[in-house]
Amino acid sequence: MNIRCLSAGILFADVGCAPIDHAPVPGELVQTERVELSLGGCASNVSINLAKLEVPTGLTGCVGDDAFSDYILKSLANPLVDVSGVRRVANSSPGCSLIVNVRNEDRRFVSTTGANAQFSVADIPQAWTEQAEILYIGGYLMMERLEEQSTIDYFKAFQARGGKTMLDVVLYGTRPYWPVIEPLLPYVDYFMPNDDEGYAIAGLKDPVDQAKFFTDAGAKTCVITCGDEGSIYYSADEKFRAEIFRTEFVGGTGSGDAFDAGLISALLDGCDAYESVKRATAQGMSCVRHGSATQSVFTKREMEEFLVGRELKTTPIS
Repeated sequence: MNIRCLSAGILFADVGCAPIDHAPVPGELVQTERVELSLGGCASNVSINLAKLEVPTGLTGCVGDDAFSDYILKSLANPLVDVSGVRRVANSSPGCSLIVNVRNEDRRFVSTTGANAQFSVADIPQAWTEQAEILYIGGYLMMERLEEQSTIDYFKAFQARGGKTMLDVVLYGTRPYWPVIEPLLPYVDYFMPNDDEGYAIAGLKDPVDQAKFFTDAGAKTCVITCGDEGSIYYSADEKFRAEIFRTEFVGGTGSGDAFDAGLISALLDGCDAYESVKRATAQGMSCVRHGSATQSVFTKREMEEFLVGRELKTTPIS
């Protein structure tokens, strides 16, 4: 299989509940329709979503050697996802999140990084480095061994041979994030935080100001997702706000990863900025129709059928 996207980063097992009316107070039991085990983690979600969009993808990261790790690998079984780059860490558990979905509220997470902490660029198969057109790293700031000079060197080399780099983050713990992000940004073609992450990293409330801050620091393009407020696309050549496509909201888990996969697929198809964000927005919307991170995400055919006759409302940023 010719790998077009190299998806690297966090691999998770998610345990989530169907939407509940309120978060439990201490000692309270709140009833839910179901509790589900599902695939999670930026890199694994993006890989499965790219497979739905018919993009051959190489997945690399770390899991443990327990039953949750077995579940992750079983869930990733797909002819368009090569998992030979996933390393098992002995006597370890994988990343895992407990997700509490409260109706009409953002998700609440209780997470452990688990075996993801052992992942480094040394785990990435060299053949994929040479094949892939896009490098996607998801969950940066949750993998301490990626926060090294070797990662910067890897991004720089990937760009130098003509590949495009994409970086998404997960804020893990409380610490200054900017000193870790800043040295890498000059080698990032697409930086993909949400507006809350942008605020925590840059200390700026306005997502447009965040995007300018990150591009001034070296990122070629910054795309900031803002939930119901849509997204910001910001580069030297184009700057605009995009709205969202509306649908019934069940849960937001994985919507950012679905957005990223839609953008990657569009870039591989040679789409312009508007069409790329339009596709990404459709994929992000499709995800929120279910509580899990990947189950309701559009296939390529579903995405194309949905977008027939639809335009995405955008506003230029001066």
